[in-house]
Amino acid sequence: MRPFWIYLVLALGAALLLYALSASEGRISYARFRELAERKEIAELEIKGDVYVGRTAPDPATRAPRSIRTGRIEGSEKELLAALDQRGIPYTRTADDHGLPGAMWWLLPIGGAIVLVHLASRKVPASAPTNPVLTFGKNKARLYADLTTPTRFRDVAGSVEAKTELAEIVEFLRSPDRYRRLGGRMPKGVLLVGPPGTGKTLLARAVAGEASVPFFSASGSEFVEMFVGVGAARVRDLFTQAREKGPCIVFIDELDAVGKARGMSGPIGGNDEREQTLNQLLTEMDGFDVHVGMIVIAATNRAEVLDPALLRAGRFDRRIYVDRPDLAERYEILGVHGRKVALAPDADLGVIAAQTAGLVGADLANVVNEAALLAARRRATAVAQEDLDASIERVLAGLERRGRRLGAREKLIVAYHEVGHALAAELLPTQDKVRKVSIVPRGAGALGYTMQQPAEDRYLWSRQEILDKLVVLLGGRVAEEEIFGDLSTGAQDDLLNATDLARRMVRELGMGRSVGLSALESRRTMSFLSGDRASGGAGGGARECSDATAREVDAEVAGILAEAEARARELLQGRRETLERIAKRLYEVETMTGEELRAMMVC
Repeated sequence: MRPFWIYLVLALGAALLLYALSASEGRISYARFRELAERKEIAELEIKGDVYVGRTAPDPATRAPRSIRTGRIEGSEKELLAALDQRGIPYTRTADDHGLPGAMWWLLPIGGAIVLVHLASRKVPASAPTNPVLTFGKNKARLYADLTTPTRFRDVAGSVEAKTELAEIVEFLRSPDRYRRLGGRMPKGVLLVGPPGTGKTLLARAVAGEASVPFFSASGSEFVEMFVGVGAARVRDLFTQAREKGPCIVFIDELDAVGKARGMSGPIGGNDEREQTLNQLLTEMDGFDVHVGMIVIAATNRAEVLDPALLRAGRFDRRIYVDRPDLAERYEILGVHGRKVALAPDADLGVIAAQTAGLVGADLANVVNEAALLAARRRATAVAQEDLDASIERVLAGLERRGRRLGAREKLIVAYHEVGHALAAELLPTQDKVRKVSIVPRGAGALGYTMQQPAEDRYLWSRQEILDKLVVLLGGRVAEEEIFGDLSTGAQDDLLNATDLARRMVRELGMGRSVGLSALESRRTMSFLSGDRASGGAGGGARECSDATAREVDAEVAGILAEAEARARELLQGRRETLERIAKRLYEVETMTGEELRAMMVC
């Protein structure tokens, strides 16, 4: 209530000031007032206590009378009234109100406005910032506490190993005394590492839900600002609030935004604000008491760029890898999301799990959601198997664009191109079988696609399997050249993928013959998760070899690609009749299944 009384006093002072200014307006001396009365310039007079208020005749310009006033002189009133009677000027006497009603006329509207502002301000939540400048250094973490439906481990499908490791953290938070009696201490930090969409944030919330403790959630980018020192202040504020709520969990998503290794930008061009924020985070993790029961859980998909000081024991004591789900885990994840939609009797989630190798939990949730949208579009009462199949193609290949009309020749070229890929994949025993071939344009630039279905989840690939993969990638380009005697731009993406794969064989995997066993990519330029270069693109990492070695690498890559092209040409030249028959059929029907393709190959 203190601000209300401050506003009220200010309003009263403003009203009195306005009244004083209005009262002094038009005030003249008594001699001047008597002179105007004797000259009959005053039309009427009002006596209000010790004040004479005279009103002049209407001004010709404004057509409004003017008020003038003066103070009363003791003993002179009889002479003034006699002069007024002599000149026929009327006068009246009113009671003395000491100016209170006039002041009230100013005070009432201003006071009413203040009361309305006060009532409106009471509806604003107490937690809402009243001044952005005063809250600039406050952290932006969201606090989740006292949730009616907390997330549990049973709500997280897959990630069995990660849940097993995190279950021990839950036991620490539930009964810390059991570990203290044995001399053990609670881990200060847990780092969740894994590709995007694997459920790292969901796992952190499940830990908080299982332990029934408050959960602070923030993103690394929320700490770093343009002004130096703001991020460090926000880190201090976050840990101060967490200590007050302990035991609790502090979750920092995208830790690499604030925890990138210092000095990575070189001697110039560093980020002082980010480094100060990182230093404050290191200090807070060193300083907080393990007996408070506060645990920091962080998530990142770029662990290779984190500062070594952040990863040492005593800060992030545990690192848990959250991998892409395998076949059984994909089936479990699809089951969790499938319970939220109406599935038809023919919907087989096991088939969908087998067709979605490499997809993460977020992708699988999108597959089920897209299938539900497709079923709703055709006004079905349940999600059928055809909806699930169509949603996979929608997620993997992009949106179908049947409105994009191809000319007859372009359509025929695309048909031969895709059949070239499909035949090469079917004829090479190391490659996955074809599931579908289509010449319906999809996505931003795909005029057709060949979809293969892996027989099982794979984690290792031999040199021969990679060489056969290059043959499949170049099979479409070779088929175009064999049939039309010319090349088109449709093989651009195939060439990019083939070149990058061949370069990785030589530079990273030691599978080249002339270069030898040297790994020519530094660890810093490699992605911790998938082996892709952090800077993107073929050969995008920092070069770790001499110019002579780089020329040898280029020659080796060119030789591998030439050999793969020759093998693809040999495969298709011996089956030209099969190639033409299947391509003409695909031109007519636009989409073929793997079974139809294999049936036509044996005809």
